[in-house]
Amino acid sequence: MPRRSLLFAPGDDLRKLGKAAQSSADAVILELEDGVASDRKAIARQTVREAAAALDFGRREKLIRVNDVATPFFEADVRETIGTRPDGFVLPKVESAGDVRRICNLIDVAERERGWPAGGIGLIILIETPRGILNLREICEADARLRAIIFGAEDYASFIGARRTREASEVLFARSAVVNACGAFNLQPIDMVFIDFNDAAGLEQECMRGRQLGFAGKQVIHPKQIEIVNRCFTPSAEEITWARRVMDAFRASQHAGRGAFALDGKMIDLPVVRQAERILAQVDEM
Repeated sequence: MPRRSLLFAPGDDLRKLGKAAQSSADAVILELEDGVASDRKAIARQTVREAAAALDFGRREKLIRVNDVATPFFEADVRETIGTRPDGFVLPKVESAGDVRRICNLIDVAERERGWPAGGIGLIILIETPRGILNLREICEADARLRAIIFGAEDYASFIGARRTREASEVLFARSAVVNACGAFNLQPIDMVFIDFNDAAGLEQECMRGRQLGFAGKQVIHPKQIEIVNRCFTPSAEEITWARRVMDAFRASQHAGRGAFALDGKMIDLPVVRQAERILAQVDEM
């Protein structure tokens, strides 16, 4: 499933949830955490239930971000919204495998009680703290529901005492750690928020840097960011043509009993073939 753009929409605002459901984002995250004030959590849960029942999300993935496991809101968030049968939950500030297992246990029970297929509801997590980065291996191995990892740069930078910059060199290690973990466990890495939603050029530049690092998509905080993010994380026509030529040449080489082969004056071996396969797999998903 492509997750180029994941759009956040405040769970206590039915109008904004409606606009998000009609957007061109790949996924809509119905927000119960940071986007909702503490005294409006119960209202947000009710609004999310209403939105899930009334709105047509089409092909967009419908996700619900709950509050983290250390808050008093966490269990109520899951228990009171799981009846909407979302495509998945988004769990923030994950620091251990235990955090993942805690929400997955709640989902397990709900699926059994309702007779839903086991494992049908997915999980996406946010890694936003130094402890979360240190425990990535154990977190990724915690449960088969895990589909993707989102990197939260703003929280991470605040925890390590770094000053956020446009170049984002202060979070490069953590971003790369998330991409590496996702590569090891076949998960999708989702890049950080670009907070200036009026800076189209800056957003595009950050998207291309993220894609170069290996990210599959990006968090979106305003609908005007979606088109740029989708475009940047979609293989270009030139990339698709190149990938098809590589695969055609690879098949011919295999048929002839050869390993590495030349294409356009360059030697092509299995790492390059895997890159071409990844590009064409993205096209097939869209």
